[in-house]
Amino acid sequence: MRSRWMTTVVLAAALGGVGLSPVAAAPAPGSSDAEYVQMAHQGNLAEIIAGQDAQKNAKDTCVKDAGDTLVRDHTKLDADLSALAAKGKVTLPNAPTAEQQAALADVKAKAGSDAYDKAWLTAQEGAHTKTLALIDQQISQGKDADTIQAAQKARPIVAMHLDMVRGGTCHTM
Repeated sequence: MRSRWMTTVVLAAALGGVGLSPVAAAPAPGSSDAEYVQMAHQGNLAEIIAGQDAQKNAKDTCVKDAGDTLVRDHTKLDADLSALAAKGKVTLPNAPTAEQQAALADVKAKAGSDAYDKAWLTAQEGAHTKTLALIDQQISQGKDADTIQAAQKARPIVAMHLDMVRGGTCHTM
């Protein structure tokens, strides 16, 4: 009798959409998924700032256009990421990391000189290489389905940005 009751409970739970090990729907605060969301958010903030700076200080039209692309794409990616963080109650930092801020400052210090565009492109190549590695790690090791999906959505965009700045040379079309 008890066995039949237990079977009924398990079957009812499964049919009712309540699984024994439910798929996570948002990153849980303190998890590696939440850490990815926070780090990706800081990367987006840094790329938006860098893009705005290129729009203002780059001499080459291609670099200015690349800056515009970064602002547009990272603003959209960050809006999606911020919604995911809110869903999971993950607190987002309000500024890029200290390392990102230092890299931005190094490039900004070259504003007005012929060295600015090359420094900006080189900094962006390094930043997007690191971001792509972070995304790939999330895709392969993440636990939360929504966070993995956000990383998968961001990957081709970040890869395209990396191609735009690869080798310290601007490659926009």
